[in-house]
Amino acid sequence: MARVWLFGDNVDTDQILPGRYAPYMTSEADLVKYPFIEARPEFAQTVRPGDMLVAGKNFGCGSSREYAPRALKAVGVAAILAPSFARIFFRNALNLGIPLFEIDLTTVLRDGQRVELDLAVPTLIADGETILLPVPPAWVREVWGRGIVAYYREHGHLPMTEGR
Repeated sequence: MARVWLFGDNVDTDQILPGRYAPYMTSEADLVKYPFIEARPEFAQTVRPGDMLVAGKNFGCGSSREYAPRALKAVGVAAILAPSFARIFFRNALNLGIPLFEIDLTTVLRDGQRVELDLAVPTLIADGETILLPVPPAWVREVWGRGIVAYYREHGHLPMTEGR
């Protein structure tokens, strides 16, 4: 079972990982110590691989720092669910293979709630209720967990994307 970490609207990359904790200021290995260090100081110490972020609109706004989503991947965040994402964050997370779902569940799920995520379908099970998640294109599902570089190495090209 995964834990839900609930956030509001406009969570920016400085909240996710403040610039002073960038890997070039600390180290790549230290990325796991600093996600949400100021916004939710308990996060880095208590997040577990498989946990999910559920947030309001415009998640990942602010700078284009790729190390913000890299820090979330480093601590094992399984997916991020929000009604909208900042475009550069969306692309950086996709490049890293982090599953993103454009859906608003901020009034459905609770902070700390235990849920099960099934990426194959994709669905979320919360308190016995099954929530259908938006189904992304097949190539996006192939990128999850491994990133765009591995996809490219395997296929020799990037897929054409509809509407992006």
